[in-house]
Amino acid sequence: MAIAALDVDYRPDAAVTACVLFETWSEEHVLESYTVTSPAAAEYEPGAFYMRELPCLLAALGRCPAPPSTIVIDGHVWLGPDRPGLGAHLYRALGEATPVVGVAKNPFRGAPAREVLRGDSRRPLFVTALGMSADEAAAHVQAMHGPHRVPTLLRLVDQLCRRA
Repeated sequence: MAIAALDVDYRPDAAVTACVLFETWSEEHVLESYTVTSPAAAEYEPGAFYMRELPCLLAALGRCPAPPSTIVIDGHVWLGPDRPGLGAHLYRALGEATPVVGVAKNPFRGAPAREVLRGDSRRPLFVTALGMSADEAAAHVQAMHGPHRVPTLLRLVDQLCRRA
């Protein structure tokens, strides 16, 4: 089973979700990648970002050739100790069967994130998870390919949805 990394880019009339599938956490190359275009996403609602992005993520996961072993999202799984973020809502929507790892570039006040420094960067990534421990998720993100703050394949999925 592959690991799936997902990201969403919003346009005035649509949302483009990219998915990159890869075999191992340290992988440099993708097994498969694709984009899915959805109708215009719901407006951003503070504290309810998941309502905007969750349908896009589910549409992209529906195109996976097989259920992924783990899902990596650009964002937080937890916004606080008892406050679910996008990743927790995704985990629940998938029947709590697939671990979800959130990798955010910015902290969220109160989120129980593990800070991960990569490369020469002095700015950490903020990792949260559900379905695996936050420490295990942080170790996986630390081990991802690439010399920069943002791992190679996470940068690729971001570029893929922006360029589609």
